[in-house]
Amino acid sequence: MTEYRKRIRVAELLLLSLLIFSVTASLLAGSYSLSPAEIFSLNSPVITNIRLPRIVTALIVGASLAVSGAVMQCILRNPLASPFTLGVSHGAAFGAAFAIIYLGAGMLHRTGESITILNPYLVPFFAFLGSLISVFVILTLSRIRSFTPEAMILTGVAMASLFQAATMLMQYFAEDVMVASVVFWTFGDMGRTNWNEIYLMGAIFAVSLLYFIFRRMDYNALTLNDETAISLGVNPQRVRLEGLVISSLLTAVCVSFTGIVGFVGLVAPHSIRIAVSGDHRFLIPLSTVFGATLLLIADTFGRTVISPVMIPVGIVTAFVGAPMFIFLLLRGWR
Repeated sequence: MTEYRKRIRVAELLLLSLLIFSVTASLLAGSYSLSPAEIFSLNSPVITNIRLPRIVTALIVGASLAVSGAVMQCILRNPLASPFTLGVSHGAAFGAAFAIIYLGAGMLHRTGESITILNPYLVPFFAFLGSLISVFVILTLSRIRSFTPEAMILTGVAMASLFQAATMLMQYFAEDVMVASVVFWTFGDMGRTNWNEIYLMGAIFAVSLLYFIFRRMDYNALTLNDETAISLGVNPQRVRLEGLVISSLLTAVCVSFTGIVGFVGLVAPHSIRIAVSGDHRFLIPLSTVFGATLLLIADTFGRTVISPVMIPVGIVTAFVGAPMFIFLLLRGWR
């Protein structure tokens, strides 16, 4: 076995071990104490109704954002690309906020502790439309003006600011309850989903992941240049368009049910690329596992560090991701 293969195998074992440990720790952690027997038998309502749905949601959302970031970084040839930095998450948030405020698709509980999505299909649909707006603008401008990868990121930042302003404008004219619903929702929270919503997110994630794995060799070709990719039988424009649309769909579904979770799509794939490999045969699955684990750890930390008060996971990932973003700006693409 070559040294490269050994490194891949070690990374796989470490990530799987970390994932198993994180799931176990998350099941155990909480203000309500449970015995190991209760946890592994799954007999406790605390496990089946509260902790397990939260864990599965974190795993699906983390994996979705990570694989979306890996694909975006490849097709745009930029290590700073991710659903968050390209404004896709903010576009999805704008669409979801529109559905919540004007179409009555979401409601804040009277306790002020959680928000319920009343229509599990309307919110993702409008979130998807919002995310596509950002993608469409970036692709159009890049084709018209031949934007560099850096210019695409700046366009994404501009789109994120525009969507934030539009969302705040809607809140300004909305009723207090709707404003509270949107504000609470934008924090990012893994504990507001039910099993039907989890099944929907899981199904879309599974189909998208299979597509990305099917295209893994095409992504490897794109990392060279378009001319080489064409000579290998790859249609660069088609692969880019399909990749961005599917990544946007994944992001939109996650955002519509859990709110904005930043930087997971940036940190997870780039960490794997630095530590292990940029080969998409390994980068895609390893980034998926690492993203799922990273978000689960962040969520577990947020709900236990000052228990019983819970810190929204979007705040935790922002504290981790912002320094990583600065590091990537200083390091550049290598």
